[in-house]
Parts: sequence; structure tokens; C-alpha cells
Amino acid sequence: MASSYTPDEHDEGEEEDATLDPNDAAEEILSDPDQPMDSDIDEENVEEQEIQLQNDSIAHFDYHTDSIFCIAQHPIDPSIIATGSGDDTAYVFSISNPRPVLPPSYESNPQPSRQSLAPIEKLPGHTDSINALVFTLPHGTYLCTAGLDGRLRAYTAPAPSTTPQSSQSYTFLSESQEVPEINFLVPCPNPSYPNTVALGASDGSVWVYTIDGTDTASPLQVLQAYYLHTAPCTAGAWTPDGNLLATVSEDGSLHVWDVFGEAAAAGIAGHGAGQAIVGLTSEDQRFAVEGGLYSVAIAPSGAFAVVGGAGGMIRVVGLPRLSAASTSSATQGQKGAGAKSKSGGGKRSGGPPTNGSRQGDLEPSAGQAGQILASLQAQSDSIETLAFSAPPLTLLAAGSVDGSIALFDTAHRFAVRRHIRDAHEEFAVVKVEFVTPSSSSGSPTTAAPNGSNISSTGGGWLLTSCGMDGVVRRWDTRGGTAASGQGLVREWRGHRGEGEGGGVLGFVQGGGGGTIVTAGDDGVSLVFYAESG
Repeated sequence: MASSYTPDEHDEGEEEDATLDPNDAAEEILSDPDQPMDSDIDEENVEEQEIQLQNDSIAHFDYHTDSIFCIAQHPIDPSIIATGSGDDTAYVFSISNPRPVLPPSYESNPQPSRQSLAPIEKLPGHTDSINALVFTLPHGTYLCTAGLDGRLRAYTAPAPSTTPQSSQSYTFLSESQEVPEINFLVPCPNPSYPNTVALGASDGSVWVYTIDGTDTASPLQVLQAYYLHTAPCTAGAWTPDGNLLATVSEDGSLHVWDVFGEAAAAGIAGHGAGQAIVGLTSEDQRFAVEGGLYSVAIAPSGAFAVVGGAGGMIRVVGLPRLSAASTSSATQGQKGAGAKSKSGGGKRSGGPPTNGSRQGDLEPSAGQAGQILASLQAQSDSIETLAFSAPPLTLLAAGSVDGSIALFDTAHRFAVRRHIRDAHEEFAVVKVEFVTPSSSSGSPTTAAPNGSNISSTGGGWLLTSCGMDGVVRRWDTRGGTAASGQGLVREWRGHRGEGEGGGVLGFVQGGGGGTIVTAGDDGVSLVFYAESG
């Protein structure tokens, strides 16, 4: 309805009251024609306010148009890198010939004087973000990508050779879509079951696949499917021998799966209708972590698993131990014979033994299997990442959303050896990983800035971390809490970070730790040269 008010209808008394009497003014402010307005200041200095970024990288890859959520490194040729992004695309590129090091700082990306590394292959096909990808073990025969569209896609990777991979192609092999969203993807290290991967889904299910490009009818086959988690499955890890798979969930549960039937063959009874040989849930108040579990790691000995969750809570759980003989006695090349029914999820037998009784070869020490060995809490927020040092060291590193890293000594009742409270200031720690000295010879290496090959750092005591502050740091874990500078060896910058959409969402450092390659929330992958130390 139109208003009935007209300008002529107001009375004169109100107009007189609105007039300011000059005698009521307390102060008269004289105008200065030479004084610039605030808007003039902003316009004049806008160029000077451009953010300066320190860039310690020797090369970069910037073909993605969204955040890089995941990164993988070829197990045989560490110069080959794969990345997956929120732009629904994966790329493969090589860091074998990085360009010379630039001055220590430059203005915001991209820097005109340095070109991006060129891609070897662009891998489209997903309809939502790619948040997991891996090369299969032991030889990197296949590259698998997984996304929030629930798709698992497999590609045949070129074999490492004297021929540059840039002259070869990654061929799409097959795909599977059984779940709404895939949260993680982990390759199996068991050499008796090569090219096997496990994934955890948003519906709580766990799937194990094997890839065989020679099987034209079904190159991507389901070995197992498990359904005991009642909330999204958040993380998974294989035992070092690749016989057992441990997964955790937002429902606070831990399940350890006998994927290939090795534990069953050794007479170890399962839990949960035989699907898991270890099963712990929040119904057990000793194990319960309010808010769920988000990380898991298994000790190098395979004797126990460590899970991390909300509120900085960590639980240590014993595992059944299978002797090293179990790996060699398993039948070679038996893939796809497992339970494929989505409702069954039963164990797959490992097949007949090749050299005598498998029962006799396996020597499980099941006395502490499934037992809660320790409950730890040194940090105040969710434990997002866990990592063990390689023997003979006995350290466990835990990275938290509160920005800290805690080091526990597993050989001394998990005593806290160091608590680096401001490891990444107030920003979440995304990943921690100990450097593994390279023991292989003849593998392709990355060229250092001076033209020589980057060698192994040689120190298994070195711990690398990244966080949402956009910084990668390396720590010397020797010594206790009194270590100088909390053991900080060096840090590398180049991503925006600090809440500006440029945190580091992951990294790889294979080949002895001489090179670190990152996955940036800013959509850029940076290559850092880590000097031997």
C-alpha cells in the first residue's frame, strides 16, 4: 500500500527544532585543504601494502585450480609425484630437474621469473574432490585415486626405466563406486598380495581391492568388505608385514581385520561374527574417546596399534603377532578369491601353504591382543596424525589440532620425552613423519641446487611436520625436553598459511628425506631441498 505521507503535511515546529543554534556549538573545526582524506591514503599506498612471502622452494607445480588435498610419491622412483585436488583432477609430475634456487623471498604467487614444473599426465574422471591417492606396492605398478564422489579409479603407471616418464602415459584401467564418499586410501605392503589397497568410507564401511591389469574382465576386484563401524571411517593402517589392517571411526571404534586369513590360519579367534580379530568400541569405558578417533599407526614390530582422537586422547592396544614366516608361506598371486558379498565380509583364506604347514610357520603371541596397554593425554585437542620412528629408536610422535607435537618413548611406558607446544603456533598440525634413510641403490635421485644428487639425510631421528600455518619444519628428536629450540633443525616457507587458505595439507619425503614436496591448501605444490644432516 502506498504511503499517505506528503512533504507538505509536516508541521513547522518540528522543522524549527531541527535547526542548530550557532551558540550551541562547542567547537568549530576548520577545514584544511592540504589534509588528505582516508580514502586518498589508501589509494596512494595500495601498492606498498602487497604481502611479502618468504619462498624457500626450489620448484613448484601450480596446475591445480583448487586446494591440493593429497599427495603421493612413486615407491621406486621418488622423483615422480602425484597430487589430487578440490578441482576433481589428479596430476602426475616429475621433480627430477628442479630449477635453480631463487632469492629467499618474493611477492605473492605466481612469481613471474619461475615457471611451474610441467605435468606428465592430467587425470580427470572424478565428479568431486580427490582426497586420497596412492601408488600400489611394491613397484608402483598402478596409481589409484579416490574422491568424495565415492569413486575409486585405477591407472596403469609406466614402469621406471631409463626412458623419462614424460614420454609415457598413465592409462585408465577401471573404476569402482560402492560408497558415498571415500575418506582415505592405503596401499598394502604385503609382497605376497601386491597391488592391493584398502579404503575407508563415509558410511563406515571398509573395502579392500586388488588391481590386476592382465585380468581384462575384472581388473579391479573386491577382496573384502567390512561393516562394523557405525560412523565415518576416518583412518587406516596396515601392519608392517601387510597381514592385518587397522581402521578407526568417528564412532570411537577400532577394528583390526584379518584380510588374508593369516590370523585365522594360526588359530586366532575373531570378534564381531569373525570379521575382526580385535574390536574395541566406546561401550568399553576404558577405551572410550568422546568425539571419536581420527588417526591410527602401528608399531614397526607390529606388536601394538596406537589410535588418536578428540581431546588429545591416545589409546595403545595390543595386536596378535604373526611371525615373519607367515609372509613367505602365503601363496603368491592369489587375488580376487576373497568374499565379495557386501553382506558377508568373511575372511579370505590365504590358500594352501607352499612349504609345509602354515600353522607351524605362524607363531602368534596373542596374550595381549586386544588389551588396552596404555591411555595417554599430553595435548588438549584432537590427535590428527601419528608416526613411529624406525628401529632402533622407540619414539612415537603425535600431532594435534592445538598446534603441538608430543614425543612418547614406547620402550619406557610411553613416557613423554618432549612436548613441542608451539610446533606450528596455534595452527593445527596436519602430518608428522620420521625420515627413513634410503637403503636402496640405483634409484633415480633429485638434483640439488648445486647440480649434485640429493643424498639421504641419514638420520632416522629426524621428524618432519607440516601445519595449517603453511610451514614445513624438521625436528631433531634426540634428547629430552631441554633440547635447544625444542630440537628445531630448519623450517621451509612458501605457502600462505596462517588462516589465509594456504596451509600445508600433506607432504612426501621419500628417497631418504633429501627432498620435501608439499600439498598446499593454496593449490600449489612446492619442492624444498633439505640438506643432508
